[in-house]
Order: sequence, then structure tokens, then C-alpha cells
Amino acid sequence: MVEVTQEVCGRKYPNFRRKEWGGYFALIALLPLAAPRLRAQTACAGAAPTPAQAAECAAHTIPIASVAKLDPQHSYTVSELIDLAERSNPKTRIAWERARQKANELGVEKSAYFPVIVFQAIGGDQKTLSPFPVALEARGYNSVTVPVIQPQLSLQYLLFDSGRRGARVDAAQAEKIAAGANFVQANQDVAFRVATAYYKLLTAQEKLQATRETLKTAQTTEDAAEAQLANGRSTLPDVYNAKSEAAQAAFDMESADGDEKISRVALAEEVGAEPTPDVNIDAMANAPLPETLTASIDELIDRAVANRPDLAAQAQEIRAADDRIRVARASYLPRVVITGSGAQTSIWPSPDAGLLGSPSEPTWNAYIGLEWKVFDGGERRNELAAARSRKREAQDEMTEKHDAATRQVWSAYIAFRTGLKKQQAAISLLSAANESYNASLEAYKYGVKNLIDVVTAERQLAQARLSGVSARSQLFLEAVELEFVTGNLLRSLPPATKVQPQAPPQLATPDSTKGGAAQ
Repeated sequence: MVEVTQEVCGRKYPNFRRKEWGGYFALIALLPLAAPRLRAQTACAGAAPTPAQAAECAAHTIPIASVAKLDPQHSYTVSELIDLAERSNPKTRIAWERARQKANELGVEKSAYFPVIVFQAIGGDQKTLSPFPVALEARGYNSVTVPVIQPQLSLQYLLFDSGRRGARVDAAQAEKIAAGANFVQANQDVAFRVATAYYKLLTAQEKLQATRETLKTAQTTEDAAEAQLANGRSTLPDVYNAKSEAAQAAFDMESADGDEKISRVALAEEVGAEPTPDVNIDAMANAPLPETLTASIDELIDRAVANRPDLAAQAQEIRAADDRIRVARASYLPRVVITGSGAQTSIWPSPDAGLLGSPSEPTWNAYIGLEWKVFDGGERRNELAAARSRKREAQDEMTEKHDAATRQVWSAYIAFRTGLKKQQAAISLLSAANESYNASLEAYKYGVKNLIDVVTAERQLAQARLSGVSARSQLFLEAVELEFVTGNLLRSLPPATKVQPQAPPQLATPDSTKGGAAQ
């Protein structure tokens, strides 16, 4: 499992910027996976990098926070909204900064290969007392005052450490790539959330339109009931019943209108703009519907294992944990250190009797030492045990994530196939409900059926309309989710689904010339 997922880091995430011809397919294949757009000129801006490239970009660039500005006069496509979100959503910048931190930590570990050079400059004054025989010095001592100035360079260089530095650098490198993979995952998460909010708004708009058409149908039924009452072929309760259905339809329309505005606010928030209902989207009226899958379930699972950024990040975490074990093992072995210093020592001694020289000479020292820790009270043993435990933890997390990815692919696969059947059934349901309502209304006008039959058919038609619009937008979302769970969202691999241009189902509308509702 580990060898397969580690292969992810060698795959590429190219940037695709083409004209969008269909909302669904454009989201899957044509959207740019962007590092946050930077005001500074950088090759990373707008790119779709691999985890390693994302981590390298993070080491050299700093994203600048921005707030998305939505034009209420512009109808945004899902591609445009995701592009705005990648620049403005704070989640992408958080992941970016974490990747930058890991890149800096790698630089810290690499610095251990270089010597440490320290400059020191000391200056001072010292007075010493030395005992003397009284026969030579009446006071029994003499004193010497020694001013000193000593600029000095000290060097320390770790010549050999049994591979500890290399293991630490390898661990930091793996963590850096893992952070890059997490950044790619953050972009995919933001893109999926924006797409989900987009399609929820699309569903809310289509439901609102369906409730408007249902209100027109209810008004048609009410007009028919009043006409029958005027001709003496109906009763006043029938008219009141029809009016009640029209009032319920008006209530449902107002409720749908509120849901649509709330969906607008939610979409603006996901983009990273100030939550507001003043956002318009492309209704995707002519967008081709997904028609079929292009890969088997086994191929989709293999794609997820090979391409999901979260699995790639976890593979690097396992590698880093393995390197930490190497670090802990190396602490049992000796290391060789070179130390030395060079200085210019200048002194001007002033004795209270006699004369002393005033040297100003270069001085130095150099040592090579072997350090081998013999006893540490169990510190190294516990560090090694902890490192091994972290590796087992990382491996178990990989198993958990692998199983979760497989489950998510299965769920998305089943949901998409179910969505296809629901969409097909919704078309048939709408057609049948429309014909049933038209026939019931005609029969009612001729006195063959009563108003209860018409109202029942009217309710079935309303439900069929809502089922139709829900099934259509849900099918788009299921197709996008299938790309997301296989790690292909915003990437260049062939889509998991194929689209076929087709006319979307039309909502049934009342036809006053026929006295019914046409499909």
C-alpha cells in the first residue's frame, strides 16, 4: 500500500485554462488548481503543482490575503467562483503557510551540514595579586593590572554523526512534501465545497421555478372550478378546495424563494466573499448531463489510491516516521566533532614593581573529539520506542484513510448510478404526471371526474416537477463528487463520466388554449 501511494508525488497537476463549454465538464477538466494568486510575480501563481512543487513554491512566496468581490450584475460560472475561492478562501492560505513552515524546517535541518562560526570580541581589565617573600616585597605581595582586547573566531563542525543529520533531513523533506500534498488537498476541498454550494443554489433556483409553475397550474384548476360552478356543474366547496390548493402553492413558492436566497448567501461565504444574497450564477440550462461512467469501480479505486492528495500526504508521513527511527538509532552511535578558534590577543600588563612585556600576538587552538554517550538513563531507548510507535500510528492512519477512500469511491459510484436512474425516472414521472393532470382536468370540465381527482393529479404533477429538478442538479453534483473522491478534481486525468449533449427536461406549464398543462 505504501509503495503505491508514495508514487503519487511523482504525478503532475497541470494547469488547464480553456473556454468553458459546459458547467459540469468544465469543473472536472478545465478548472485551474491554483496556489493562492500572489500580487508578486511568481511562477507558482495560477499553477497546478504536484505536492513537491507546491511545497517548493510555498518556500519562496507569501500569499497576500484578499476578499472576493462579487459583481451582482455578472452571472458567474462554477469555474469563476472556484477561481475566486482559491484566491480568497482563508483555508488555502492556512495550508500554504503550513507548507512554507515545513520548507523552513527543512532548511533548519540542512544547516547541520555546515560549520558553525561565531565571532567574539572581548575587552576587559584584570587586577591580580601574587604573594611574595617579605624580603623581596615589603608588603608581602605584588599586584599586576592587565587590560586585554581579544577578537576571536570560533568554529565547530560536526564531521561524522553516524547518519543522524541525513535522517533528520530526509524526515523534514518528507514532511515538506506532505505539507505540499495537504495544500493540494485544501484546494480540492475548497473547490468541492464551492461546487456543492453552486449546485445547491442551482437546485434551489429550479425548485423556485417549479413552484411558480405549480402555482400557475393551481390557478388553472381554480379557474376551471369557478367556471364549472358558474355552469352549475360544480359546488362551492370545490371552488374553496381549488382556492386552498392555489394558496398552498403560493406558500410553497414563497418558501422556495427564501431557500433560494439562503443558498445564495451560503455560496458567497464558500467563495470567501462577504455573505450576501447578491450573487448570480449561470443557470446551466443547456449544460450536457453526465450519461455514463468511463471506468469500472476497480479502476476508480485504483485511481483514488494513486492520486488522492491525502493518501500522498500520509505516505510521506510514514516515510518521515521511518526517518525519525533512523535518527533515534543514530543517537546510539558515536560522533566526531572538530572545534577550533583563532584570536588576536593584546594585553598591556602594569605591575606595581618592575616592567612586563605588552604582547599582541595571534593565538589559536584546534581539537578533534570523539563523543559517545554511554549512559543516558533510558532517554535514547524511549525516543526509539516513541519513533517506532509513531510509525505504526502513521501506518494505521494510512490503512484507515485507504479504507475511507475506498468506501467514498464506492458510495460515489453507487450514488452516480442511482442518480442516472433517478434522472431517467424523473423524466418519465414528469411526463406521466403531466398527462394525468391534463386528462383529469379535461374530464372534470366534461363532468366525468370530480375536483378531488384533479387536485390529486395536480399534487402529483407538482411533486414530479420537484423530483425532476432535484434529480438533474443532483446528477451534476454526484459526477463532481466522483471526481473529488478519486483525487481527479481540478486535474488533467480523463473524467470518470461521459456527457452527452441533450435538451434538459422542460417544466410543465399551464396551456390555456387546451385547458391543461403541456410538458
